[in-house]
Amino acid sequence: MKNKYITHSIFQTKNLGKKLAKRVLNQQVKNQAVVLALVGELGGGKTTFLQGFAKGLGIKEKILSPTFVIMKRFKIKDGRFKNFYHFDCYRIQKEKEILDLGFGQVVSNPQNIVAAEWAERAQKIVPKNAIWIKFEFIDEKRRDITVKTKNQK
Repeated sequence: MKNKYITHSIFQTKNLGKKLAKRVLNQQVKNQAVVLALVGELGGGKTTFLQGFAKGLGIKEKILSPTFVIMKRFKIKDGRFKNFYHFDCYRIQKEKEILDLGFGQVVSNPQNIVAAEWAERAQKIVPKNAIWIKFEFIDEKRRDITVKTKNQK
C-alpha cells in the first residue's frame, strides 16, 4: 500500500489519522504489533495526525507529543488490541535508549498498536512491516502525507 494525501487543515489531518486507525483495527491478526513509523519536520503534523488516529481507536485521552517522557501508553477498551503506545524518538541519541524502555517487547506483542514519531532516529529497530508515514510541510495549513507499507519505495 502506498498512498499520498494532501490535507488542508488540522481537521483533515486528524480525520486522515482516524481513517487509518479504522483500517488498522480491521487488519488480520499478526504475530506482532501494528507499528506506525512517522517521519517529518518539526511542526509537520505528526502529533496532530496521531490525535485523530487515537480517536479512531476509541481513546478519549488527549494525545500530546511525549517528547519529554519519550513513551506513553494508552489503553484501548474494545477489540483485540489492548494498548496504544506513543513513542517520540526526537531526543534519543542511540536506539538503545528506546530499547531500554521495552520497545522490543512492545512491538512484538500482537495486542499492541505502536506509533513512533521521529522514527528515522530509530530506523534500525523499527520492524520491517511497519507502516511508514511521511509528513511534508507545504504551508501553514497544508501537509503532504505519504503512507506506505513494506516493499514500497
